[in-house]
Amino acid sequence: MSYDLAVWDGPSPVDDATALEVFKNLYDRFMRGEGQSPTPRIRQYVERLATRWPDLGDADEDEDTSPWSDGPLINNASGPLFYFGMVLSKYQEAAVFAADLARSSGLICFDPQDRRLIT
Repeated sequence: MSYDLAVWDGPSPVDDATALEVFKNLYDRFMRGEGQSPTPRIRQYVERLATRWPDLGDADEDEDTSPWSDGPLINNASGPLFYFGMVLSKYQEAAVFAADLARSSGLICFDPQDRRLIT
């Protein structure tokens, strides 16, 4: 099992219910099927996450320290959406970092499990 987050590039939803609808629409459009190349802002965001913790699949990776549930992380990005998982035993620190990084990058961070925006 994993703890998942969604990060996207776009206008900030007014509330959690709107964010859930935006997430569902983005997921259906960009994560089903062939996908698209990530937008530059999403690509940069993913690269910054992988700088903090090694991307699974890197030669110098350490699965015991990486919080990612799969890799490479960029494979979880399509267009303006990045939907990624973290292992449950390490998700807390990684989720806080990911949400802070999204906020400072001008991106939206959404918790699909709790169906809420992370601000």
